[in-house]
Amino acid sequence: MDTIRLTMAQALLKFLDNQYVEIDGTENKFVRGVMGIFGHGNVTGLGEALEFSETDLTYICGHNEQGLVHAATAFAKQKNRLEIFACTASIGPGALNMINGAATATVNRIPVLLLPGDIFACRQPDPVLQQIEVAGDYTVTANDCFKPVSRYWDRIDRPEKLMTALINAFRVLTDPRDTGAVTLCLPQDVQAEAFDYPAVFFNKRIWHVDRRELSRRALLTAAAAIQTARRPMIIAGGGVHYSLAADTLAVFACSFKIPVAETQAGKSAMSWKDDMCVGGLGVTGTAAANILAREADLILAVGTRLTDFTTASKSAFQDPKVRILHLNVNPFDGCKMDGLFMHADARQGLEALQAVLGDAGYVTEANYQEEIAALRRKWEEEVDRLYSLEPKSGNSQTAVVGALNAFMGPDDIVVCAAGSLPGDLHRLWRSEHPKTYHMEYGFSCMGYEVAGGLGVKIASPNAEVYVIVGDGSYLMLHSEILTSIREGYKINVILLDNRGYQCIKNLQESCGSNGFENEFRHRDKGTGRLTGPVAEVDFAGYAGSLGVKSFFADTIADFKFALAAAKKEECTTLIEIKVAPRTMSDGYESWWRVGVAEVSRSAKVVAANRRMTEKVAKARPY
Repeated sequence: MDTIRLTMAQALLKFLDNQYVEIDGTENKFVRGVMGIFGHGNVTGLGEALEFSETDLTYICGHNEQGLVHAATAFAKQKNRLEIFACTASIGPGALNMINGAATATVNRIPVLLLPGDIFACRQPDPVLQQIEVAGDYTVTANDCFKPVSRYWDRIDRPEKLMTALINAFRVLTDPRDTGAVTLCLPQDVQAEAFDYPAVFFNKRIWHVDRRELSRRALLTAAAAIQTARRPMIIAGGGVHYSLAADTLAVFACSFKIPVAETQAGKSAMSWKDDMCVGGLGVTGTAAANILAREADLILAVGTRLTDFTTASKSAFQDPKVRILHLNVNPFDGCKMDGLFMHADARQGLEALQAVLGDAGYVTEANYQEEIAALRRKWEEEVDRLYSLEPKSGNSQTAVVGALNAFMGPDDIVVCAAGSLPGDLHRLWRSEHPKTYHMEYGFSCMGYEVAGGLGVKIASPNAEVYVIVGDGSYLMLHSEILTSIREGYKINVILLDNRGYQCIKNLQESCGSNGFENEFRHRDKGTGRLTGPVAEVDFAGYAGSLGVKSFFADTIADFKFALAAAKKEECTTLIEIKVAPRTMSDGYESWWRVGVAEVSRSAKVVAANRRMTEKVAKARPY
């Protein structure tokens, strides 16, 4: 048997460079490259391999390990999980910085390969710099923390173990049912150790994403249920995008006149102009979608996890006889809320249902179609109102969102993740084409936005990418803005400064609080609380010092002018605009369950607990 003598790190890269994924007869090179930051735990092993190995892998050096994992996650999400980046970090703090990113990828079912350095497998120099010693179990390292946030985890403490580890890693990375973060811990001495690897291990390997077909039994059962439904509704989740089923969904909904509501991950699967599109569903949903959901007698959930935000904490569907049909590749998701599970690829399943329902001549009743149209018209009037809202002082957040929405082209991409902006975008944003709305809301990880924008831009270099982010999330993590400049990937950052964590303050107040420590203010020496003057930050000036072309907009008119100027720039831009607190949109026909104190010195808190208890009684138990 022919062999090739390589270090473990060199063999790893050689393998990554020859992995392909195939769907519908089209092959994609699966691994674009590696993002990372070097330290003593990976620079002389994996770093040496990256420097001297002959591969087509791109290496991107970043500024924060968590940010790089977010960028890699955003890249894979934008590529519909058909391409990925790997991420590497040194041992200790560098590795642990990737954990938030790992959890974000896993929760969102997005493939990302993590390659953290690890302590010496030989144990001779230990405790090495940055090593955590667990006295009761010396096999444990800091990297064991990745186990609960990874879909597959392994430690390569001998160079030959790399082979089975990589096969299992790519089994998970390319499986639509099981994908997420994969962590391969790389002890720093083993990275540099050589082994005679079989040459065939590095041959081109194609991982096939086969579309699972809907069984005849499930198809006929689901079709019969839909045909008896008078008020059916479709929920489009992220699986619609990953199955490349957006066009199929539009045809299906139009054929049978069934309204489509979207999750955050599913948004942009339908054009807002489509007669059957009723927008976001749930806590951050539209009035149209939530009213229809409340009275629906059948829900067809396509490629969605049915999170609490989508189901309004299981209170969205109020018809006691409502049936829930899950079309999903993942049995775990298909068992939720006591629904009928249709185990199939989203596009394959919709096509099968299309044929059966079409032969049966099914279509919803005219009065239901008229109700859908009326609710759509009323909602669009509300969007127009919010987009033109002018508070007594300052700028409204919804008006800023509206100005950005009107300015962006139909193929431009908006990126967001956390705070109150996801609510405004899910409810109000008008998307025309698939993959132009990029929201990380499975983990709602603050700090994803700027790094995510970089990943989206790498995936879609010809699109204008607009990152819309609040000041709180921006301050947490914006370091990859410098990476975008160094790498020549232009992103446009729209920074809304409302001087704090205002969406959480709103949540506090809705649950009886007077507002406690959520605004960015100086501490008042008299009260000892953060009730002093606002802590002003010159975000535009700070970004400018990094090399960003920055703008400050005082008014909506200034903002529109800055947008036009930023578009002409070739480098990354940032527009800072102040927005007044409490000018985001509110809930429409929805509710979100949080734990409200049952006992409190505040009568308002006790009253809020009573309201919460009443709502819980109306929610589905499972």
